[in-house]
Amino acid sequence: MQFKISRRNFIKMAGAATTGIVLSQLPNNTMGQANATGTCPYNGRELPLLYDTDICVLGGGPSGIAAAISAGKNGMKTLIVEKGITLGGLQTMGNVIPCMTTWAPDSDTSFVKDLKERLGKYGIDYNDHNEKSEVGIWTNPEALSLIYDEMCLDNHVDVLYNTIFVDVIKQNTTITHIIVQTIDGLKAIAAQTFIDCSGDAILARTAGVPSEHGFEKTGNNQPMSFRFEMGGIDLDKVYQHVTVELGDDFCPTKPPHYEFAEARHRTKQYVLEKFMVDGIASGELTEEDAEYMQAFAIVGKPGTISMNCPELPLKFSASEPLSYSRGVMAGRQMIHRISQYFIKHMPGFEKAYLAKEASMLGARESWRIKGKYYLIEDDYHNQSRFKDAVARTAWFIDAHGEKVSEKLPKGAYYEIPYRSLITKEIANLIVAGRCISASFILQASMRIQLTCMSIGEAAGIAAAWGLKNKISANVIEWDKIPANIRSYVSA
Repeated sequence: MQFKISRRNFIKMAGAATTGIVLSQLPNNTMGQANATGTCPYNGRELPLLYDTDICVLGGGPSGIAAAISAGKNGMKTLIVEKGITLGGLQTMGNVIPCMTTWAPDSDTSFVKDLKERLGKYGIDYNDHNEKSEVGIWTNPEALSLIYDEMCLDNHVDVLYNTIFVDVIKQNTTITHIIVQTIDGLKAIAAQTFIDCSGDAILARTAGVPSEHGFEKTGNNQPMSFRFEMGGIDLDKVYQHVTVELGDDFCPTKPPHYEFAEARHRTKQYVLEKFMVDGIASGELTEEDAEYMQAFAIVGKPGTISMNCPELPLKFSASEPLSYSRGVMAGRQMIHRISQYFIKHMPGFEKAYLAKEASMLGARESWRIKGKYYLIEDDYHNQSRFKDAVARTAWFIDAHGEKVSEKLPKGAYYEIPYRSLITKEIANLIVAGRCISASFILQASMRIQLTCMSIGEAAGIAAAWGLKNKISANVIEWDKIPANIRSYVSA
């Protein structure tokens, strides 16, 4: 496969690369006011105050980066606390490529539009895939990592990498500080408003916000995935075999935007099911290995595919530490079996190799808060509208292991209210991303990356608006914010 890039985009990429070098040399004072003075009492100790900011965002995934950028654009001193060393969360560290479409008309908020434009400047085209594809944006992890750093620099958002959340300090219903573990030990961070974009609602739960996890009927989380990359692939040969010769019409795509998949025990009979089942018969794969397989080409990385598998068995939980860790080990064994099987038996993989494992498991669902409004399955089917809506989506209910629902009619959608992002318990806290207030089944629809970005963007705008107008985050009325400031206005 040849990575197609025009001379115009090449020039843009060269210019952006040069800009990146210059930006990397900017002095620290172009960003936030780090190294705050003073200490914070904690557990009988006085911890150094590392940072004092307007808005602190915990987690730099799709919702967190959108929240921080929108807060920064609105003039707030903003900090992202990220446990990894790259922004993007599952997009980058989890190797989740690409972003699924919302299926909702006009759902792109300004952050999403900006991201698409920036990807285009790096030659990551997002518009030439088939309109029947479920993909919203085709991405590239390395490009996204750089783009997100640039967005932070452009909007004076500071980032604390390799920093792990430990605890909160509250005064009545207000969070005053969070405690974090850094390379220099425990530190305190002070902020006026906190936005929990951790994916696991860890900040909210630690602050005392009620939560739940797993399916209400069984307690099971959605199964996790352990994604990996394979390189050295003749993608055109794969396409010829799978799509042309076998007639796989699961996803009407072709290189460089190419996808193929298989899922057993579904109503639909996938063309590639026999390929995977043959591996069970030969003893090269287990039943669990063959249950689910999906692969996406990575635009900008010729001959490379991101495998959206293996899907870990339900016994490995996204909300239980030991179970999660054992899932990592089991998943790694599955990765090696699947990759070797493809190398031996899939045309186009003859010279392939295992290139990279994701650095985090793909958790579709873990904890969810119980906020001021609790979204339920009826909100999906009834296409609910809210005057305080911050986003719209129509992605189907995609609860792996439990329920997959029919899609909404073309042009239909439901909305997500700001009240699902806030709680009764904590005045200066907003929650964004997949852990907002929603039932297990409804969350399976709103959890996709583009929707989480739009939710995060609204959280950042609301946080900034509240501080400017001296209104607590959990009593802000989104519909009272001027329409020209809001990222989303309900129809």
